[in-house]
Amino acid sequence: MNSFTDSKEAFETQSANMDKVQFSGEVMHFNDPQETVKKLIDQSLHAKEQAYCPYSKFRVGAALLTLDNHMFTGCNVENACYNLGICAERNAISKAVSEGYRSFKAIAIASDLNDQFISPCGGCRQFMREFGLCWDVYLSKPDGSYQKMTVNELLPVSFGPDDVSMKNVP
Repeated sequence: MNSFTDSKEAFETQSANMDKVQFSGEVMHFNDPQETVKKLIDQSLHAKEQAYCPYSKFRVGAALLTLDNHMFTGCNVENACYNLGICAERNAISKAVSEGYRSFKAIAIASDLNDQFISPCGGCRQFMREFGLCWDVYLSKPDGSYQKMTVNELLPVSFGPDDVSMKNVP
């Protein structure tokens, strides 16, 4: 086979897999990527309902999609010692990492903000950056509308794993 044929087959395989999302043990089939985005945002809205935020009352949910179409959700969990809380994005990513996933397609973030799209905090942006620059982040509103960005757009000129491996100047 030539490289064009190999690339075409890889693309067709990836496209076929884009139509399936596994969530809670079942595989869901979608006809188009918009349907996948809608499901991702819906799951982030649902995850928001589980938030534990007795101090801020600011509920956040996240739904994370892996490269092989597994979905992980997370919500913010506060603590009386404020700095021990965890954001929804980091919660979802940590759940995925604990199951062996290290590469992601997209994450959707939801809150109760009606007037603006929810945006991840700086800590979550850095946490997402650990797993790559070129995956999608969907900032949403409760009505399901969203703005699509990439991790790189949210955290330009970032510090990442490749920077740690650079040699120090003697």
